[in-house]
Amino acid sequence: MKNYRLTFSVLFVAILLINGCKDDFLTRTPLDEVSSETYWNTENDLRVYNNSLYDRARNDDDIPILQGHHNGFGSHRYSIWFQDEFADNMAPVHERHSRFQQVRAGKHNIPSDPEWFGYKGWDFIRSINVGLANYNNADIAQEVIDQYAAEARLFRGWFYAEKVQKFGDVPWVDQPLNIDSEELYASRTPREEAMDNVLADLNFATEHLPDDWGDGNAPGRLNRWAALLVKSRVALFEGTWRKYHGGSNADMWLQEAAAAAKEVMDDGPYSLYNTGDPENDYNAYHRVLDLSGNPEVMYWRKYQLGVFTNHVQSYFSYTGGVTKSMVEDYLCTDGQPITVSNQYQGDEQIEDVFENRDPRLRQTVLHPDDADKYGYHMEDDRPYPRVTGMSGGRISSTGYHIIKHYNVDDLLGKAYNTAESPAIILRYAEVLLNYAEARAELGEITQQDLDMSINLLRDRVAMPHLQLGNVPVDPRYTDDGVPPIIVEIRRERRVELFMEGHRYKDLKRWKQGKKLEEPDLGIRWNDAAAARYEGADIRTTTAVEPASGNTYEYIDVYADTDWADPVFDESKHYLWPLPLSALSQNENLEQNPGW
Repeated sequence: MKNYRLTFSVLFVAILLINGCKDDFLTRTPLDEVSSETYWNTENDLRVYNNSLYDRARNDDDIPILQGHHNGFGSHRYSIWFQDEFADNMAPVHERHSRFQQVRAGKHNIPSDPEWFGYKGWDFIRSINVGLANYNNADIAQEVIDQYAAEARLFRGWFYAEKVQKFGDVPWVDQPLNIDSEELYASRTPREEAMDNVLADLNFATEHLPDDWGDGNAPGRLNRWAALLVKSRVALFEGTWRKYHGGSNADMWLQEAAAAAKEVMDDGPYSLYNTGDPENDYNAYHRVLDLSGNPEVMYWRKYQLGVFTNHVQSYFSYTGGVTKSMVEDYLCTDGQPITVSNQYQGDEQIEDVFENRDPRLRQTVLHPDDADKYGYHMEDDRPYPRVTGMSGGRISSTGYHIIKHYNVDDLLGKAYNTAESPAIILRYAEVLLNYAEARAELGEITQQDLDMSINLLRDRVAMPHLQLGNVPVDPRYTDDGVPPIIVEIRRERRVELFMEGHRYKDLKRWKQGKKLEEPDLGIRWNDAAAARYEGADIRTTTAVEPASGNTYEYIDVYADTDWADPVFDESKHYLWPLPLSALSQNENLEQNPGW
């Protein structure tokens, strides 16, 4: 935590340096204050300046790359945990999450000003470019200078990649600008040119960052291994985007993704957290306050009373609940999808859903028998699940309560904004998933590749291995237009990385936005459910139970609301619109197609 806490004095220095490029400030060297002419001398100067970048990146709304939890009231929406609400994994109903609901339903419009996680944060790029323009003034070894330049370029490449993924073409800037710089009114840089620059930044970062900053990484600065994971993530997105949406050099990007991930796998100091307890290991470390020393966690955000805190556990119910679609994607214990396995017990009552399933399901969704185990809703002794309309306790919009990150110890007796639940930002499991997917998309995946990636994740939860010669065919996904092996790798990614901020971006890069036209449903609703959940105020619709093909009644989360009948317009919804304020300030900016 100490590495990205910024004291008032450091902030003062950063502000002065950022403003220091204005002509009227540079006319002479100040004798009584910090300036660019006098500041850039020692390694500590560079370290302190980069500390300010970490601190600014903690604003997850403006700079959503090191995504964690906001503190205070912002905890209710600016959290990595809530990003799956943009997609089909979770079904929020709280009015404070209306932005997630709008995007999920395809009902968002061109905003007047930048909205959540939107077209903003550009002053962060200015701060980075100021540093890059001055690091070489320090009278220290070039190798040391390059480390801090690599840190800044990792931030810049990561930031721009995130903007490209949301908006397409971006205004690429790699030098400090003044208020009269022509670049302020330039048109957007074409996507492929911008991403070439992103790759150059990420390559520099992976070549010059140290393996270990000597700070214990608990959590400290971003090291080379973290940069390699970021590179694999960015390259996988870009490679699959170009493969399915059109674009040049898709294979080059996929090869870069696979190679970056493989370097971490071969040479990095990380491994999966695994104590040999398949019924608990998957979610055990997602529910603790201190992740120091965890071999799987590559970068995380620490919260500590008196330093930096959050309120995210108390806002957990805003997430609504896990969707029927998500629950149905977990395999049975024979390694087969519910559509073809004879082990599936159906969904007549919620307990049936957990029988003979991947243990990650029960470690993600609350089983009614586990309420006491987790001290659910602060040990209130009420029966769960509890659905919309029931009084008391914690309510789920779908009937599927989320348990993956639940930590009752961070709730009991804690006042507003004094909680300390950490945020896992980068973890080794994603390295394995990125590698397997990139190799599969290249058409080069081998059984050895699967055994060193997907099957390690399955070993942790005692699930059967994925075998190239015996890949199941799930009839629900035969129209996706990809081989069954890619379907299963995508399923593994959805299951393993649930509620970690990937699903919406994954659907977009795979060109599977049409999946968002399916309504968000919950548990099966019948006479027994109505009696069990007395007082419920829910709406239902008919839907198919995939295993039997029969039609039943299910909770319909958004029936009779503004978010009913979701749409996904292939001509525009893969990119977000630029806000009107940006267009009015720069006549050379063009709106994205379809908006």
